[in-house]
Amino acid sequence: MNLVNYIKDSFEELRNKVSWISWEEAQKSTVVVAIFTIIFALAVFAVDKFFQSGLTEYFKLF
Repeated sequence: MNLVNYIKDSFEELRNKVSWISWEEAQKSTVVVAIFTIIFALAVFAVDKFFQSGLTEYFKLF
């Protein structure tokens, strides 16, 4: 099987055999993922700042 046939078969399978979610459901899922990504990034930022300030104060002792 050569590469061209493989690509054609792959597109055929994606077009006819894969069940896709609706456009509205995809948009809702994208919003949920974006919100949780922002929340997780803010949590990581807060923990990083907490440890940074803690380590800064710790090393000021020496």
